Amino acid sequence: MPGLLALTGAMLLAAGCAAAPKPDGAAGAGNVSAPATLFVAGKRGNTLSKIALESGEEVLRKDSCTNPHELATSPDGMFVALACYGGTTVDLFSAATLERVASIDLGENARPHGIVWHESGDIFATAEGRGSLFRIAGPLTDERALFEFATGKEGSHMLAVSADAKTAWTTDLGSRTVTRIDLVTRRAPFSVTVGEEPEGIALTPDGGALWVSARGSNQAFALDPVTMKVRETVATGRFPLRIAIRPQGDVAVTSDLMDGSLSVIDLDGAEVIRTIRVSGPEAAQDRFQVTILWSDDGRRIYVAETASDTIAEVDYASGTVLRRLAAGEGGDGLAILP
Repeated sequence: MPGLLALTGAMLLAAGCAAAPKPDGAAGAGNVSAPATLFVAGKRGNTLSKIALESGEEVLRKDSCTNPHELATSPDGMFVALACYGGTTVDLFSAATLERVASIDLGENARPHGIVWHESGDIFATAEGRGSLFRIAGPLTDERALFEFATGKEGSHMLAVSADAKTAWTTDLGSRTVTRIDLVTRRAPFSVTVGEEPEGIALTPDGGALWVSARGSNQAFALDPVTMKVRETVATGRFPLRIAIRPQGDVAVTSDLMDGSLSVIDLDGAEVIRTIRVSGPEAAQDRFQVTILWSDDGRRIYVAETASDTIAEVDYASGTVLRRLAAGEGGDGLAILP
């Protein structure tokens, strides 16, 4: 990886593991009162879009990279990071203009997929093709420092990161496992088998439970984040690709692709308490819902419908689809500001 500092997980402790400074313009300057904006990665059109949620209009769309998937916004709301699944880079864009400001190469066959822009200022991304997780630190340039942690598993796809940035977890589709990675010590990663084809993953706001959805077995699991033992198993709808926890920490929803619906799981009771119909099973293939995202106030759920190039906006309380927002071709990854 020419021009980049490439460190392995084993070298991280020696490197000091200091929290990276926030990018220029950090500390939330000027974004508190900005109207809510939805960012969408168009994986078939190779685009990045922004939608003004007040009007529901797509206000800007720009070319991004090949087959972009997950994306994340910076803690200060100034930038968007995009995992370029069809290539080897994590690309950074201005949230205001969608102009590319940096492209960080993770190396041969990386295929970045899952991504988290942590409150510390560091970016975490899975590199599915390398079977690893990257921590990207440093200033907002192409020359950010890279720390690579091998998972030892196939298809490390989605991820969650602890609030203190000391631990990360990945779902490993090819290996049918969930892996815990210590981001500070030299300790080897620890993996457990969870259902069939675990893909969705989310950590509760208090860090007390790790929830995983397994699309091949139509189940969600609550794991102890430290021991990795399964505490609870919940039957969901069919093919739960993603799981997302409400910011208030009371429920999670799974994105059940084959049913065109959302299963609402009460986290305390570890049971499905209701099902929200988005498109329904008869239109599930035509819509092909994937990524799901909560609004910060927990009142709305945004559902990417990749085949119909739409984002369904769902009212959580009533379970009603309020509107469908047009975005780029093959909308998948979602992020929201403020």
